[in-house]
Amino acid sequence: MVGAALAWNDQLFRLDTTLVALFCAFAIQIGTNFANDYFDFKKGADTDERIGFQRATATGLISSSAMLTATIVTMGIAFLAGLYLVWVGGWVILAIGLLSLLFGILYTGGPYPLGYNGLGDLFVFIFFGVVAVMGTYYVNALEWSAVSFWASIPVGFLAVNILVVNNLRDIEQDKKAGKNTLGVMFGENALKVEYLIMGILSYPVLFYFYTLEAFSPWIFLPLITLPLFMIILYHIFYHEDKSTLNRTLEQTAKFMVLFGTLFSVGIVL
Repeated sequence: MVGAALAWNDQLFRLDTTLVALFCAFAIQIGTNFANDYFDFKKGADTDERIGFQRATATGLISSSAMLTATIVTMGIAFLAGLYLVWVGGWVILAIGLLSLLFGILYTGGPYPLGYNGLGDLFVFIFFGVVAVMGTYYVNALEWSAVSFWASIPVGFLAVNILVVNNLRDIEQDKKAGKNTLGVMFGENALKVEYLIMGILSYPVLFYFYTLEAFSPWIFLPLITLPLFMIILYHIFYHEDKSTLNRTLEQTAKFMVLFGTLFSVGIVL
């Protein structure tokens, strides 16, 4: 949405490529979650002690072979749909698409799974932030934009915070499973500080847009989310029961959507 809003602002918006990019993003996200469900089960990360949302393979609702098939089919659908974007945008879009599919699998799969080696936060920022926003802008404008890079920063930071809550909730289970998230390596307080930093650093970009890129004061619309961020932050720092972080996880995702929507409206206005 942010990438498309920037393209609209530059009078380069294309409905066809935006909708296909949106569909591919959903398909890759769903396929990645299927892959996570499958590989976490295979690696023993999902056990009866899990306090997060129910996992289909670990609870026996779906067989591991069916989940693997679902992963392959969903990723295949994303690839086929993405060929339209390749036809429009060229080989660079093919490279972005293949890397997105690859790292969606390698997040929990492969010989060196990113999520098990403290690299999840970095790759979430890159693919859910930089690649998502700049890539969407590119399939609209067919050119790169430095402004789209700056716009991708808060998107990436807030996406990382979804992972931070997830890792904070699962820190004890991850330790037992040998899943070396940043929380396992540096402790709960490090995750809480990371959440604070990611959230706070999402706002200065608005001032960059206003002062250096001459956007109107509407660009400051996301500032109205600050009180909500402080409420969620309080729960991050002072929760007493890890199971309550399931709700905080939902709130963090909704916060990202709200921030992104207001940011996009501000760009368009």
